[in-house]
Amino acid sequence: MNSLLTIPTALCLPELDITALIHGRIIAAMPRIFIRPGQKFALYPVDLLSAPTSIDKYYCSNYLSIAHSINKNPHNQKIQAYAQCEITQIIDESQSLKKLSRLTVWKQEVLEKILYQQQHIFLSYLRVYKLSQPYEVSLKVESNKLGKFIGLPNTLKADNTNPVLPDNIFTTRKHQLEKLELPQHPELEQLLDVLSPLTVNNPTAKQLQSDIHLFLGWSNQPTVKYSDPDLTWIKKIAVVGNSSDGNEFERLVRKGFIKLGFSCDNTNSKANLDPEKLGGAGGVDFYCEYPYPVVGECKATKTKNVPDGTAAQLIKLGYKNLQEHFDSCVKIILAAGELTQHAILTTQHNKMNVITPETLEKLVELQSNYQGSVNLIELKQCLQQEPFGLADDKVNRYISEIQNNIKLRSQLIQLVKNYLQNSKMDSTSVSTLHGAYSISQPPQPLETKQMHEILIELSSPLNGYLGRIKGTDWESDKFYFLRDLAT
Repeated sequence: MNSLLTIPTALCLPELDITALIHGRIIAAMPRIFIRPGQKFALYPVDLLSAPTSIDKYYCSNYLSIAHSINKNPHNQKIQAYAQCEITQIIDESQSLKKLSRLTVWKQEVLEKILYQQQHIFLSYLRVYKLSQPYEVSLKVESNKLGKFIGLPNTLKADNTNPVLPDNIFTTRKHQLEKLELPQHPELEQLLDVLSPLTVNNPTAKQLQSDIHLFLGWSNQPTVKYSDPDLTWIKKIAVVGNSSDGNEFERLVRKGFIKLGFSCDNTNSKANLDPEKLGGAGGVDFYCEYPYPVVGECKATKTKNVPDGTAAQLIKLGYKNLQEHFDSCVKIILAAGELTQHAILTTQHNKMNVITPETLEKLVELQSNYQGSVNLIELKQCLQQEPFGLADDKVNRYISEIQNNIKLRSQLIQLVKNYLQNSKMDSTSVSTLHGAYSISQPPQPLETKQMHEILIELSSPLNGYLGRIKGTDWESDKFYFLRDLAT
């Protein structure tokens, strides 16, 4: 139950330590005094100049990008969170400072220096809660108050409705820190080191950094869905396809196939995929080499029928520019207008797929919104099966399959989330989840093994919607919630 708290004191910590706590990057602080379990207090940021050494020497490299960005901003004395001490552990020479550094943001050398000077380190495990609004206060804090308590001019009122980390993630992190267990995914932490300098001006790198933080349990905040700038031109495919601007339609089709994951190394200007090097007279409108060959013709005009000469032109130019490789290509005509009866027969007999600009736009937009959702090998199977000729129906069925798969995964994520919230558990097994799924009137039946395979997919580092605690076999694996999948 949520209750209103009155908090009269604040713990003075370096501003960057508090930032790390608020972002879930760490769950502990190094006060200079022993803090008893259960004690609640505000977190008061102290100017970086009051920190014992420069930030480059104080903090680990994968935290420095955040540290430097804050150091550039004007310092303001706002309390953004309060904390409750869970336990205070006394660290001495018997503990591995190297492991402690790997689990926090402080460099091993700094920990060694503090231990040498003080003979011990107070490590307080803090459950941090964000305030609904920042609490502004202006106090002159002497350097000897760093790591100690101060009284607040006015008692702070707060509640526990907004924890930085949910129970299951905090419990897992607390156990890991208590036992000084090394990180399970050190390679991802190394990747963060590489990403750090790129995140300032690169939205894609920033998105990946947020996803990795969430997967590692360093954050519980929903990742910001960065709008794909490519959606600007993706949403023009149908409009231009129904216009008379054939060159722009060809350019957008090429960009669309690249967005889907196709590529081409062919240097022949008459058969390539470069949006800036259109085939022109005598060239095919687009040609893909990888992961399999695709060749196509574009017809933008909606007001005119598409004659069988369009298919004949694709055959003629295809053999002219690709020679014997043309036969092995998947053949596509992008056409806005209606096909004549002769054109339909020609495309059917030559195993060509006629797709409207609207369907291509829908497919490319799906790939933009859910990166990697369009499996090009599955798409090939779709395009190589009958019926040929008018192919919108079979391609739209494939799109519906993808959308249903995304919906199923979103429902399984919600199942894990709701079950853990209702049961007050940190994680749960696939058999328990399968039982809960079976009685929830599911959209489709799933065997336990099938569900496990999907849960593994959702808990992979590249997805990070769920977390996984590996068991001795697949049946003893445990899963916990990390973030939602919007549909």
